Amino acid sequence: MKLENFPEEIRDDLKRAMRLEYWNIGWTISIIVAMGFAMGSSQTMKTAWVEDTLGLIPPIVFLVAVRFEGKGATKLFPFGFHRVHSFAFLIAAVALAAVGVSLLWDAMSTLAAREHATVGTIHLFGRDLWAGWVMLAAMAYSIVPPLIVGWKEMPLSIRLQDEVIHTDAKMNKANWMTGAAGLFGVLGLGLGWWWADSVAAAIISFDIILDGWMALRVATAELVDGFPRKLGGKGPDPEAEKLIRKLKRQYPGSDVRLRETGRYIHAEICGVEPDRAQDLKALWPGAARRSWRFAQLSFVPPDDSPGVPGEA
Repeated sequence: MKLENFPEEIRDDLKRAMRLEYWNIGWTISIIVAMGFAMGSSQTMKTAWVEDTLGLIPPIVFLVAVRFEGKGATKLFPFGFHRVHSFAFLIAAVALAAVGVSLLWDAMSTLAAREHATVGTIHLFGRDLWAGWVMLAAMAYSIVPPLIVGWKEMPLSIRLQDEVIHTDAKMNKANWMTGAAGLFGVLGLGLGWWWADSVAAAIISFDIILDGWMALRVATAELVDGFPRKLGGKGPDPEAEKLIRKLKRQYPGSDVRLRETGRYIHAEICGVEPDRAQDLKALWPGAARRSWRFAQLSFVPPDDSPGVPGEA
């Protein structure tokens, strides 16, 4: 991968993010193995295992997308691969929403069927132990890595303007919440509360579905050239709003359009011709360290103009 194809301001953070996602994949695989070993008949354990497995999708698609994004433009892809990041965001959003729906479906199905899960015993180190202790240990372990990774991912996602990492941070939040609720569910089974297991799984599913639905809306808007959205939200991006106001002041009477491709903003000014060479960094209305987001400015002259559209 060629890091020189990325803005200099984000290269170090990009390296950190890639290292973190490799660690994320390794830890997630270890959690999947531990949860599979301790699963038993617990509904929460089963849904948590499915969730952890789907949790591999965001870090994998991020690493693949970054590899393509770093290639730069080619003959067959003259505009580069910025859109790959948008596509990766859509995949991560679908994975997050799928986690929530799967969690809710399994929990509600179990409650409707009034299935009474039981926790038996296992023979370990020459002794018979309640299998719930193994489940609790696996659940406790499943909380720690996603809590740490998600905490480290959030500031990186903001500095990189990376929706995939931000969605992965939400996925890790869902994972440690599942683990915490799973502790309650397994303890509930030990106390004879047959419903505790599924209720714990159902409660946490609603927050996950909400995050997944919001991510899907933003990912779809980005792919159809919608106005740039705020990171992690469905509202307009504040930096994009400042940029469009500045461009409209500089070119009154023009039609200014903004769209987002991955982490970058592209602007198009219709109805005027460029009056001078454009300095994108100078036009950026926010902090200078964030000016790398403004990647392209194009001009579409009036219909009666003999010139051709220019680009800065």
